[in-house]
Amino acid sequence: MIAKTCLAKTAVPAKFSASIRAARPVRATVVRAHCVRSCTLSVRHWVHRGYLLEGIGHRVGELAGRRPDCSAYYESPRLARAVADGGDDGESPAAHSLVHKAHGTRHTAHGTRHASLTRHTSHVARSRSSQDAKPLVGNSAPDFTAEVVLDQEFVTKSLSDYRGKYLCLFFYPLDFTFVCPTEITSFSDRYDEFKSLNCEVLGVSVDSQFSHLAWIQTPRNEGGIGDINYGLVADLKKELSTAYNVLTDDGIALRGLFLIDREGVIQHSTINNLAFGRSVDETLRVLQAIQHIQNNPDEVCPAGWTPGDKTMKPTPEGSKEYFQAL
Repeated sequence: MIAKTCLAKTAVPAKFSASIRAARPVRATVVRAHCVRSCTLSVRHWVHRGYLLEGIGHRVGELAGRRPDCSAYYESPRLARAVADGGDDGESPAAHSLVHKAHGTRHTAHGTRHASLTRHTSHVARSRSSQDAKPLVGNSAPDFTAEVVLDQEFVTKSLSDYRGKYLCLFFYPLDFTFVCPTEITSFSDRYDEFKSLNCEVLGVSVDSQFSHLAWIQTPRNEGGIGDINYGLVADLKKELSTAYNVLTDDGIALRGLFLIDREGVIQHSTINNLAFGRSVDETLRVLQAIQHIQNNPDEVCPAGWTPGDKTMKPTPEGSKEYFQAL
């Protein structure tokens, strides 16, 4: 129930009376505070349902069409008492303090709601962006131009330099670590097998070319990798790791591996977490399968296929023939 204490017999501006009548405040005393000496509202806010209705700094006579005493409604017992204690014009320090406090609360709440909405909108935008992004496999590999350490020299390489060849592009977390040198040296020791399949190899990490060079110039038995048979790409700006979607929140790359064909299309990818390495045998097997189906487009390779194994025709009849021959 709303108890009304009238300090002056004045009319509420018609512009706000409907809004005031519609309010349903809880345990609040609505006080009509008046201004005897001035027809301009001293407190220029209407408190309604916890929000401030601003901009009532005009003359009440202009709002109501005549010159009544100025009035304002407040839905706060403390604010009502403060205005009442302010005398004729309602300009007590307590009244002003409470009004400004209410004003600040409103803007703080508005800012909180705005920030929350902004965060939600950004999250939705990122989610939609992730959902709309094309998968890497089956599409052109993200292009790059970067510094590479090759034969202990700094050279600049681009993806286009490998057009007409297959490329095994693999990412690893960091130089001078533990699992990484086992992978890098394994690929290097079997580099000739990749080369015989018209495939080049590139390793990528977020280290600089100087770090790569220092690691290469450190013997394997002293924590380095020694000289290797392919290049290491310096992704210091993390552009490649981002483009290939392997960059972690910690700023290092997961163990992503991509097989890119002669036309620059990614045909295969794997991504391992940090603690376990990849298989060179499996990489070579998949590379051979890719080359086989590209050379024989009317065939597909079943699980575990290796050169010399039976393939399958991608038709219902071809599938039956394959399983009948097992």
